[in-house]
Amino acid sequence: MAASKVALVTGAGSGIGRAAALALAKDGYSVGLLGRTKDELDAVVDQIQNDGRQAIALLADVSVEKQMAAAMSELIERFGRLDVVVANAGINGVWAPIEDLTPAEWDQTMSVNLRGTYLTIHNAVPHMKSDGGSIVIVSSINGTRTFTSPGATAYSVTKAGQLAMAQQLALELARHGIRVNAVCPGAIDTEINDNTHIRSKEETAIPAEWPQGNIPISKGEAGTSEDVADLIVFLAGTKSRHITGTPVWIDGGQGLLV
Repeated sequence: MAASKVALVTGAGSGIGRAAALALAKDGYSVGLLGRTKDELDAVVDQIQNDGRQAIALLADVSVEKQMAAAMSELIERFGRLDVVVANAGINGVWAPIEDLTPAEWDQTMSVNLRGTYLTIHNAVPHMKSDGGSIVIVSSINGTRTFTSPGATAYSVTKAGQLAMAQQLALELARHGIRVNAVCPGAIDTEINDNTHIRSKEETAIPAEWPQGNIPISKGEAGTSEDVADLIVFLAGTKSRHITGTPVWIDGGQGLLV
């Protein structure tokens, strides 16, 4: 039997994806949790099910076409419909001077962040056209509002590309009642920063002095995954029914200081 409303969250095992999956489940969605680490996904599924909601773990690499197609088929077979997509999976990748950044490092960031977002939406849209729904792309303030992260050229390009994708598709998919928006977080306390590889920072860093920390609303403290998840739930639901093609910066004012 089809669930009443269904959400797919990529990169759902940790950080913003995990928080979004939990928040959407709490809001009444059955949730497909897509990612590459089974133990992480299973833990989130257990938490959702223990709260009386439905969830399924979907093992897939967002950049691999066949894996994403298979994961979407599994989700639809289980729940029978799809209403919300949170395209969250991504990497910071390597941050380095442009002459030092290798083609392989560039390609990896492009593959996960841009190709992964494309494959997620490419496979989801056919299942959303009949009833409409909401697509939320997790972008960043990098490449959309700020350009001062040292050596983050590849990352910033993918984040700008995700915003362009959201705005292009907002018009293309409007006739089907599908809204597409981009969430653009600033500094958020997640594990992704631990996996950022920065080389030769001194060659690319832009000197700047921040008064009282660089996040005004929280006196310099980074935001939380739950802050972003609350915004995602809003953009997923009917209270944002007239919002599409819009970037929403969630950075505590950080991007206004540059």
